[in-house]
Amino acid sequence: MRSHTALRLILATVLCVSFFPPAVRTTPSKATGRQNVLVIMVKFPDVRPSFSREQLREKYFVKLDQYLKAVSKKNVYALIQDAVDLADEDEDFSRYSMIFISLGARQTDYGMMGLCGYPGMLGWQDQLPIKTKTKGQEIPGGVAIFCENAHVGVVFHDMGHILGGVQHDKRALPCLYDHDLQAAKGSFRDHYQFYLINVGYFDPMSCHFVDLRQGPPGVCAWTKLRLGWIAPENMRVIEKGESKSLRIDPLSGGKSEVCAVKVPITPTTYYLIENRQPLGPDKNLPSHGLLVYYCDDEIAECRHGKSPVRLIDANPGVPQLKGAPFTVEGENTFKDEANSISVKILGQDAASFRILVSNNG
Repeated sequence: MRSHTALRLILATVLCVSFFPPAVRTTPSKATGRQNVLVIMVKFPDVRPSFSREQLREKYFVKLDQYLKAVSKKNVYALIQDAVDLADEDEDFSRYSMIFISLGARQTDYGMMGLCGYPGMLGWQDQLPIKTKTKGQEIPGGVAIFCENAHVGVVFHDMGHILGGVQHDKRALPCLYDHDLQAAKGSFRDHYQFYLINVGYFDPMSCHFVDLRQGPPGVCAWTKLRLGWIAPENMRVIEKGESKSLRIDPLSGGKSEVCAVKVPITPTTYYLIENRQPLGPDKNLPSHGLLVYYCDDEIAECRHGKSPVRLIDANPGVPQLKGAPFTVEGENTFKDEANSISVKILGQDAASFRILVSNNG
C-alpha cells in the first residue's frame, strides 16, 4: 500500500501565551483521502527538548504513516474483500476453518508484520460481514493477514485469536502482552518492552519468539486450556483444604499423566502450575523448570496493569522473566502467604518433577 498521508515538518521558536479564542465555526477535516498536515515544533526558552528533530521526523513521517495504514479499517476490509473475491471461483470456503492472506510485501512495505482481521481489528461480532461478490461465500472462522517475512510465531499468534474465537463478547485467547506499554518510550526489536511483562517468552501469545532464527516457544497451560488442548484426565485440581504430593510431567513432552495443576483461590481466580522442559517447541525457551501463573478469568485483555494470566517470577533479578522457572537446585518453593497456598519441588525424575501443593486458604 502506498501512503495516504503527507506531512510537512517545520522548526519554529515561538512565544506561547495563554488565551481564550472566540468561538468560531470551523469545517472539520475529512477522515478519508489525502491528509496534508503541518507540524510546528514549539521550543520554550527555559525547557530543553528531550527528542531530536530527527526522532520527531521519524514519528510523524514514518511511524504515524505506518500506523494510519495499519489501523485503517477501510483498507483492511478492501484487502480482505479483494483477496477472497480472487479465490471465489476456485475455492469452496466451507471446506476451511479459517483464511490466511499472505502478502507479497514485507513489514516495511505494509506497515506491520501481521494482524487478525477477525476476531480483531474488524470487531468481535458473531460473524464477519464480508461475503464474496460472485458466489456470496462467507468467511469461515476468521481471517488473518501476514507479510511475507512474518515469523511463524507471529502467524500462530493471530491464528490463536481465530482458534479461540469469541465467547461472551470476549476473545477466548487475547494478546498476552501489555497494551498499556505499547506507547512507552524504549525499543525492543523495533517494538516496546510490552512483550515481556505478563508471560514473557513462555508463550507466543505474549512474545512470538526468543530467537528470530528459531521457531516460536511452546504454548503455556493457560493457552492450552483456553483452546481445549488439555484433557481433563491430564489436569489435577487441588481444592481448598487439600495438600497433595504428585508428579507433573513436561507440558510439551507428548504423553503425560499430569501436565498441569490448578489451585483455585476464588471462583474466577486460581494458580496454574506447569513443567516446561527442553522438549519439542519448548527447546526454544530461555530457561526451563516449574512455572506458576496467577490467573483471573474476569479480566478480558491485558490493560490497565491487569492481565488474565501473569507469570510468577522465581528469580526477579534476571531481567525479562528469563529466569522465571522454579528449579530443584535454585529457587524451589512458591508461597502465597495471603491465600495460604504453597508449591514446593520435592525432586526431579528425568524430565518430571515431584511436587507438593498445599491449598490451605
